[in-house]
Amino acid sequence: MQTKEVSLPEKKRIVLVAHDNKKKALLEWAKYNKGTLSKHILFATGTTGKLLQTELGLEINRFLSGPLGGDQQIGAKIAEGEMDVVIFFWDPLEPQPHDVDVKALLRIAVVYNVPIACNRSSADFIVSSSLMSSEYSRIVEDYERK
Repeated sequence: MQTKEVSLPEKKRIVLVAHDNKKKALLEWAKYNKGTLSKHILFATGTTGKLLQTELGLEINRFLSGPLGGDQQIGAKIAEGEMDVVIFFWDPLEPQPHDVDVKALLRIAVVYNVPIACNRSSADFIVSSSLMSSEYSRIVEDYERK
């Protein structure tokens, strides 16, 4: 399989997602990292986006709510090369009615080698990395050249 490089700009496009039981944790994390997040372009699913925008005072580009297609919208943007980082505080212990969409989103992020954090520790490592504020080339498999 051949690969290609995808250039990520200094100003990353970050999507923030949280299941209901994890919204409080994501909000606390986002408040702590507001300074860093404010330097990037932020996206979120419906309810999470509204909560973050209200509490942080930052502009949040919103998709639909996850169960109503937001997870699929994000997956499509990843496949189109329009998302650079995914912060998804998901609840592995709570069954979700849209679980297949959640798994599809996680899978597509891995397929396209997009950095994805699923908990506070991994999110901390991503946003504190020196790569967050610089250009970066991620290597992805070139599925079009099969």
